[in-house]
Amino acid sequence: MKNVEMAADYLFRAERCLKEAELALTERDFPGAVRRSQEALELAVKSVLRYLAIEYPREHDVGESLTQVAKDLPDYLKDRIPEIQALLTELARVRGPAFYGYEREGISARKAFGREYAEDTFRKVSEIVKVCARYLRKT
Repeated sequence: MKNVEMAADYLFRAERCLKEAELALTERDFPGAVRRSQEALELAVKSVLRYLAIEYPREHDVGESLTQVAKDLPDYLKDRIPEIQALLTELARVRGPAFYGYEREGISARKAFGREYAEDTFRKVSEIVKVCARYLRKT
C-alpha cells in the first residue's frame, strides 16, 4: 500500500507542476515553464516506477529504469518509452540552466529559453503525464 500512496502523491505533484508550468507560460516566464515541466515529467515517471516498487537512482534522469519495467507496462505506455527517455535526458540537462541560466557564459535563463521551446516542452510533457496518469488510475 505504501508504494500506491507514494505513487499517487508523486502524480498529484506532477500535475501540480504542470499547472505551474502553464501559469509560467501565460506570464511569459519561459524558463520557469521549462523547469516546472521537467519536474512534472520526472515526478510522473517516478510515480509509475514507485507504483511498480522499482528502486530508481536518486537523480533527475530515471529513464533507464523504465527499460526494467517495460514488460509490465501496457502498450500505450511501453511504446512511448524511447520518447520518454529522450525527453527525461534532455530536460535533466537543462533543469539547472532553466533556473539559473548559463552563469559561466553570462546568459540569463530568460535569454536561454524562448517561447517556442517552452511551449513545445510543455506540450510533450503534458502528454506523457496524461499517459502516466492513465496507467496509475486504471490499475
